[in-house]
Amino acid sequence: MTQTQGVAAARRDETLENPWPALWALVAGFFMLMVDTSVLTVATPALLSDLGADVNAAIWVTSAYLLTYAVPLLITGRLGDRYGPKRIYLVGLVVFTASSLWCGLSDDIGSLVAARAVQGLGAAMMTPQTMAVITRIFPPARRGQAMALWGATAGAATLVGPVLGGLLVGTWGWEWIFFINVPVGVVAFVAAVRLIPDLQTHPHRFDWLGVALFGVGMLCLVFGLQEGQQYAWGRVWGHVTVWRLIVGGVGLLALFVFWQSRNRAEPLMPLGLFRDRNFAVANIAISMVAFSFMALGFPTMLYAQAVRGWSPLQAGLLMAPLALGSIVLARTVGHLTDRRHPRVLTAFGFGCGVVSVGALAWLLDADTSIWLAVAAMALLGTGSAFLWGPLSATANRNLPMHQAGAGAGIYNTTRQVGSTLGAAAAALVIDWRLHAYGLPSNAASGEAGLHAAEAIDPALAADYSAALGQTLWLGPVAFAIGLAATLFFERPRHFDQR
Repeated sequence: MTQTQGVAAARRDETLENPWPALWALVAGFFMLMVDTSVLTVATPALLSDLGADVNAAIWVTSAYLLTYAVPLLITGRLGDRYGPKRIYLVGLVVFTASSLWCGLSDDIGSLVAARAVQGLGAAMMTPQTMAVITRIFPPARRGQAMALWGATAGAATLVGPVLGGLLVGTWGWEWIFFINVPVGVVAFVAAVRLIPDLQTHPHRFDWLGVALFGVGMLCLVFGLQEGQQYAWGRVWGHVTVWRLIVGGVGLLALFVFWQSRNRAEPLMPLGLFRDRNFAVANIAISMVAFSFMALGFPTMLYAQAVRGWSPLQAGLLMAPLALGSIVLARTVGHLTDRRHPRVLTAFGFGCGVVSVGALAWLLDADTSIWLAVAAMALLGTGSAFLWGPLSATANRNLPMHQAGAGAGIYNTTRQVGSTLGAAAAALVIDWRLHAYGLPSNAASGEAGLHAAEAIDPALAADYSAALGQTLWLGPVAFAIGLAATLFFERPRHFDQR
């Protein structure tokens, strides 16, 4: 049997007649990961108060998670190829669930940040396996429907996360947004053991130099961007300055890309995958989506609770229209993804993002109508339905089976890098604009972090909402970049095989 015939045989053997039960088992764990990301935004003011932290420190609770989530993805995708995606997924699920318990038991901001960093490692082991398994058990012509469910899961988590978080924070405290993961993790583990198939493994060698360059580069870049304002963009310690960290981070990431192009053994990031134009474009686009949504969450929740004085539950419900659009349209978009050019679908989604978040940023003030915010979130939800699933399906349709883990690792890495930079950029701009208005960065803490507006007089609330509204402009800019990228999508290959 030739190598080409062997790959084709592997493709036939791994494509399941009924892959949906396995997909639902994967979705259970992925749903928990997405809820854990979105649930924290509504708990930020409570963290500010209960743990005695400022906005920047509270954002590190998310940034630590996103950083340890993003850095290992390239290698955890390869681990799935080598040892089996099911096995690595289950190990990651155990790590994630146990660290969730640690998060809930933390009694200071440092302990919580450390626990979230370990939680990110668990998430990094799980996420690439979801896409790799979908790629291997669904044929290319049906992958759009599977990815639509994957995207709808993200949409549902966007709804459940803030609402559930608001309910838990308002009733029992912020700790319960982590404790709730424990029973969910146990159920997801049982479902995965029973329903996810054992797939063929492929031998790989690991590029540890690439891991070091990428990890240290990302750490320097994110730390410099996020903490720059705290150090007045000057010295951090010794001869290390904020700008040296940023420049050094960019330089190490550039050196990482150069090393990947020169590594003749087995690079951590096979740059050859980017020769497929749709894979390359989808990676750029998903990073902009992730950046925009992360940059949207923090200022929106701080505005709702600190300026408007809403409870965590009321603030969480503000995100409901965003999620409902994704959920309602998931099935329709799934069918369209398998039949329509990705350029048309994703351009519409990005256009909705530019208009919705741009309108919210332009009109946000201390007295903005709730119906404007609801309408903006509903339009954004409609657009997001045309982004998460179609982008994921388009990225992996042409991937060879033996590189499914590597491709999934790259795609999820770019998504998480976008989220990490979005959180860092949000922290940077919020700090910058609050200082510009003469406001302290912990102005949102208020009494118990739940009724912050009671501690803010009308003049301060107006300035605070203006600072947060200006931060929201990060979203439309990133959405516009994503829109420009999608114009370069080409016709998917499976269209010619129908």
